[in-house]
This record gives sequence, C-alpha cells and structure tokens, in this order.
Amino acid sequence: MSGWIDTFFDSYWGPTGLRTLGGLVAVLLPAGALVYIYLFKLMSFVQSRIGPMEAGPQGSLQLLAEVGKAFQKEDIFPRKADKIVFALAPFVVLMSTFLLVLVVPFGPDAWFVNLDTGIYFALAVSSVSVIGILMAGWASASKYSLLGGLRAAGQLIAYELPLVLAVMGVVIQAGTLNMQDIVLAQAEGEIFGWGGIGNPFILTQFVGFAIFLIAMQAELTQPPFDMPVAESELVSGYMTEYSGVRFLLFFIGEFATAGVFAMIASVLFLGGWWVPGIDPDSNLFNIVGPAVMFGKVLFVTLLIFWFRFTYPRFREDQLQRLCWKFLIPISLLNIVVTGVLKVVF
Repeated sequence: MSGWIDTFFDSYWGPTGLRTLGGLVAVLLPAGALVYIYLFKLMSFVQSRIGPMEAGPQGSLQLLAEVGKAFQKEDIFPRKADKIVFALAPFVVLMSTFLLVLVVPFGPDAWFVNLDTGIYFALAVSSVSVIGILMAGWASASKYSLLGGLRAAGQLIAYELPLVLAVMGVVIQAGTLNMQDIVLAQAEGEIFGWGGIGNPFILTQFVGFAIFLIAMQAELTQPPFDMPVAESELVSGYMTEYSGVRFLLFFIGEFATAGVFAMIASVLFLGGWWVPGIDPDSNLFNIVGPAVMFGKVLFVTLLIFWFRFTYPRFREDQLQRLCWKFLIPISLLNIVVTGVLKVVF
C-alpha cells in the first residue's frame, strides 16, 4: 500500500491531479459560499426580505438548483455571431480566475506554486479577463454586447493602474514579490520597533488597502462600477446574448474572481493564513490556515458586497474621473511616503 502511495506522489500526474482538484475547490467553494451568504441572504436582509427558502434548509441548496436550471437551458448562438470566439469567451474569463489562485498561499507548506514573483504573476494574469470580455462583446454581433465590451475594456484597463500601485506599497514594505514571504514579513515584522502583533500591513498600508478594494470593485464590474453590464442601458452588456451553461460560467467567474481577489487582499494586507500570537512556522497553520484565509476572505468580501448593495451606479465620466484624478495620484503619494518611511525606519 505504501509503495503504491509513494509511486502516486512521485509521478507527474498524481500531484498534478491533486493540485487541480485543490484549485477547483479553492475557486468554486468560496464562489458558492459568497453567492449564498451575500447575494441570496445579505442582500435579502438589506432589502427587508428573506430570500430563497425552499431549496434545502434556509435555501442552502438554491445555488445547486440554479446550476441545474442553467444546464437544462438551451445553449443559443446568435445567427451572425462568430461562433468559435463566442463559445470560448466565458472560458477565457474563467481561466484568468484559476490562474490567479495558483500563487495564493494557504499555509506554510500549503500552496500550489511558490513563485518569487508571485504578486507580479497575479497582477499580470488578472488582465486576461479583459480579453475574454472583449471576445464576448465583439463575437455576439449585438450593439449592446459590443458597447458593454468596450466599456469593460476601458474600465478594467484604467483601474488596473491603481490596483497595481496600491500593491507597490506592500511590496516596498515587505521587500519581496513572493506571496508567502509577504505573509511572513507581516508575521515577523514590527511597527515602529514593536512586534507584539507583527505588522499586518492594513495598519501601515490602510490607504493602499482602501484603493485596492475600490479598484478591485471596478475590476469585478460590480455596482457602483457596473457600467459594462448596466441592465437599464445595455440589458446585460457583454453577456446579453449568452444563455445556459455559458451564462453560468460568466456568473461563476464574477463571484469566483471576487473570492480570489479577496484572498490576494487578505495575503497582502491582513496576513493571509497567519494569526497574530502564533509562530508562523507552526505546522498548525497547514491545517487551520485555509479556514483562517476563508474567514478573512469573508471579511473583505463583506466590504465589497456592502458597497455593491448600497451605492448607485457611477456615470462613465465619474468613473474615469475617480480613477485618474483621485486614486492614481493618492496611490503614487502612498508609494512615496512608504519609500521614505522604509528608508528612515
């Protein structure tokens, strides 16, 4: 038995299969939890209603019912659509999310890929979703979809700048691009000479954290940054012509990306899998680390969905003005101040 296990782990397909399964769980499980907790229940509570209650206890199986319904619907292609590009677009968007989760650490030894340039890789592959959205908008042969795709491209490309600049302050403080080392820098760091709780970067990089959350909200095209899918103007934007499983993939991609971006935010600003007061080298974190990460993800996504359910939609000029006239200058100032303090202290 032990020989078979050794052969399994020494082969290429054994560990690769386990990592693939782990990646699916790390992406899809938080996505489903976010849909149920926030979209079905929190939004209902905010709007003084109970939400789904029939499918499972307290409506807990409603998401499975929705997935089953999507699989039963006809997969429709518009007559003049570019069918190959149209069909591939949702998979390109979802691929970006699965690439993002690769560099997220869940414990001292619990990770998929431990890259020295992990955060650089994450920021790079997050841009791939723009290609999928443009593919969907152009290939649908619909003016609503094309306008939604163009709006999304302009918005996502603009807000990638404050997203990257917000991360720069963390990289300067940690002195590394490695996601695991960023967690350890917070666990072993000090705040002006005091290391009682380490140095969670949310305390020293709270400006960067706020900018990261705003840019993240825009990257997800969620209200108040939902101009690319504005129902009152563009029906559903670049998703207008999609149905069945392909529409479901876009829906999963939105919430899965919210979960993975929240994981990255928790690593950069909240210490990731680490908890103050416990040795970060403890093997305990290989077991409880994923649960700690999930708790921090729920906190970050609570802020995201709170804004989603609270604020009205921006106009396009307001959206771009916020990015270019406020977020980018403030994030550049944050980098300068962080660099000065890094040299002085």
